[in-house]
Amino acid sequence: MDKKKFRVVVDAMGGDFAPMNEIQGVISVFESKPQDLDLEIILIGNENKIRNSLEQFNKDKQRNLNYSIIHAEEVITMDDEPTIALKKKKNSSLYKGLELHSQGYADAFVSAGNTGAVLSTATILSGRINGVSRPTIGSFFPTKNRYPTLVLDVGANIDTKARYLYEFAVMGSIYATQMLGLEHPKVGLLNIGEEETKGNDVLLEAYQLLKSSNLNFLGNVEGRDILNGSADVIICDGFTGNVILKFAESVLDLFKTKLKSFANKNIFNTILLALLKPALKKVFAEFDYQKYGGVPILGINGVVIIGHGKSSPLAIQNMIFKAIEQIKKDINKKIEIALTNSILSTNN
Repeated sequence: MDKKKFRVVVDAMGGDFAPMNEIQGVISVFESKPQDLDLEIILIGNENKIRNSLEQFNKDKQRNLNYSIIHAEEVITMDDEPTIALKKKKNSSLYKGLELHSQGYADAFVSAGNTGAVLSTATILSGRINGVSRPTIGSFFPTKNRYPTLVLDVGANIDTKARYLYEFAVMGSIYATQMLGLEHPKVGLLNIGEEETKGNDVLLEAYQLLKSSNLNFLGNVEGRDILNGSADVIICDGFTGNVILKFAESVLDLFKTKLKSFANKNIFNTILLALLKPALKKVFAEFDYQKYGGVPILGINGVVIIGHGKSSPLAIQNMIFKAIEQIKKDINKKIEIALTNSILSTNN
């Protein structure tokens, strides 16, 4: 049997430091990938800028690459409306890259660009997996335990129905099982209290759907449970999830600012922090988004990984490897089987 070749489209113009970080991330992929991985990267964006970035690296590094370049004149900025790619910028790297993926010319699409634009364009061009009402985006949060907590939705769906929350739980459970190796991931429903009677009508109905499912449902969880690791997957609406995500992103910066202020007070504090630096570095590493690279859009007929706008080369590298892993484990097919075989009515 012939070995499968993976083709991944990289939006070379998506991030805040594009295309240099994207190019450096791609180079790192080929330097660290297993020898038996047959991989081609399709760089899409302004060809002149991409080639100028490639020229910053020596010829040996360039020779190790298996890539092609597709020119795209336009760029979707972080300030553009989510639907701008569909309406006005069809010659953008984001639109053309997702179009290639949806047409089957590539196995996955990776971007550190405008999250809303990637989500809306991917949903329209690729369509939803059978059984999925709304695609969702999740994010990993560090915990006291060995494994992180997957929180979803974190911004894709501001308003939700109970059925959507149930589907998020199914998709999140499958993703946690396949990507983290958790046999029976614990699922919690984010609420203002643990009691079954807490929450609005949507949460009350979602609780009953989850309770009657075959998921490993713990019940309601509260905000403090996100970091303590009591649940492997936590479900919420996109408004709440996005607030949590943005708050969490500010915590690490606060810690670093406070430590710097502490060190500047006197020489003794400086020496103390210098001694603690190795330990602090390990702790802060758990909060580093680069470790996970990016997050998938779950529920679309494709493999799309979205990264932070400030994604480093390491983050880009991990996004590409995560896309390949998701393809290998056929997560989309597992989601479709789980939802279409559900005994719950899709009219809920």
